[in-house]
Amino acid sequence: MDSLPLYQQLAHHYRHAIVHGTLSPGDRMPSVRALMQRHRVSLSTALQTCRQLERDGLLEARPRLGYYVTTPRTASHQAVSEPTSLRVDPAQYVGIHERVSSFLAQAHQARVEVNLAGACGAPELYPTDALRSAMTRVLRQQPLLLGHPVTPAGHAPFRAAVARLALSAGVTVSPDEIVVTHGCTEALTLALRAVTQPGDIVAVESPTYYGLLQILEGLGLRALEIPTSPHTGISLEALELAARHQQGVKAVVINPTLQNPQGAIMPEAHRRRLVNWCEAEDLALIEDDSYSALADVPEPVQAAKAWDRSGNVILCASLHKIVAPGLRLGWLTAGKWQARVEMLKYSQSRPNELLGQIAAADLFASGALERHLARFKPRLREQRARMADAIARHFPAGTRFSEPCGGLNLWVQLPDGVSSQTLFSAALQHGIRISPGQMFSNSDRFDGYIRLNCGLPFSPAIDAAMRRLGELVARQQR
Repeated sequence: MDSLPLYQQLAHHYRHAIVHGTLSPGDRMPSVRALMQRHRVSLSTALQTCRQLERDGLLEARPRLGYYVTTPRTASHQAVSEPTSLRVDPAQYVGIHERVSSFLAQAHQARVEVNLAGACGAPELYPTDALRSAMTRVLRQQPLLLGHPVTPAGHAPFRAAVARLALSAGVTVSPDEIVVTHGCTEALTLALRAVTQPGDIVAVESPTYYGLLQILEGLGLRALEIPTSPHTGISLEALELAARHQQGVKAVVINPTLQNPQGAIMPEAHRRRLVNWCEAEDLALIEDDSYSALADVPEPVQAAKAWDRSGNVILCASLHKIVAPGLRLGWLTAGKWQARVEMLKYSQSRPNELLGQIAAADLFASGALERHLARFKPRLREQRARMADAIARHFPAGTRFSEPCGGLNLWVQLPDGVSSQTLFSAALQHGIRISPGQMFSNSDRFDGYIRLNCGLPFSPAIDAAMRRLGELVARQQR
């Protein structure tokens, strides 16, 4: 932050105050003279600060009155369909931490009775009994396990089980090439640290999981958002165009199977083309494969890594979404960056604890994972269908969505002129939590969308919450 021009540092300071409600819509911004005195800056710096915030849509100038905090701008959006333009915004770095933290803080302060904001199933839908039995058995057999240092490379049977699991996705990898991590978040962080330096640009899907945007910001990287279809995933044409016109792109991050938040499954031909193009352009391709086991397709989906012949694809995954939300257990295989990732893992967080790895390996070996997925996927399919029906019954005309072939969420386009940020705040007042579209981009282009969790068994309480959401949407229309 200290390396930024002074006016940008001041703009960041007041952006933080606006996002967190210290300065609310309608409040007067400190005058230019006050800024000069308070921060001991020149007239030029004070003016540049206000103009930067005005360009960001946070202030408006009123003749002879000064600058005032404005209500965040909303905009109409294209329907949930293929991108209609290949224009790509410049790389943006506008403080996703502040935006996400603001939404989370509001949610934590509210009394939430129906939480539709997550991306996980109800606890009873996971194999918790099998995991508990496995952990009890491990501690009975190895009562001093927690008193021993952790094995540096991780639990060998778990790494072998992960390598066998990768085979079903078309990926051949040895157990020694599996790096065990604290969930997929650490896997993505390690992958990005291995292939970039602070200030580099990383191409990402748009919309994309807000956690990825937080990782990028935390590493000092800039996100170049590429239009993404709910049917075929990231636009390869837009990506190639952006790379030709934007210097400094070092990597591409994709979530090609049940993309979060849209639910897209990228066709195999697109995966092959993307892998080959990234290799030709010398761009690292980082693949988040967290959801593929939840796809409702006849055969296992082939990971993009399956077409990697040079080690240019880093595959990341976890058990968080498919086996147990409370088990922060992930992994990655890093191709030509393997040695660097292993070094970074050791320096960043040291090896994972063994108990969860041993229990997970037991789950794999016993066949419990396959039995769990055979029950879990039909339940999710039923819950998605009931949520889709509730949207059709309760939401006003103009609401649109594409039902994905699997997964935990629905990405819903609200009628024109309806703001997800406004809906989020209104819903919290009724004890309902949703994920507003603004969390999934550094821009405001998805303020007309919401993500809804379908992982909870449909109930009268959820139906009532959906009815209330529909009423709140209709009220905004009026």
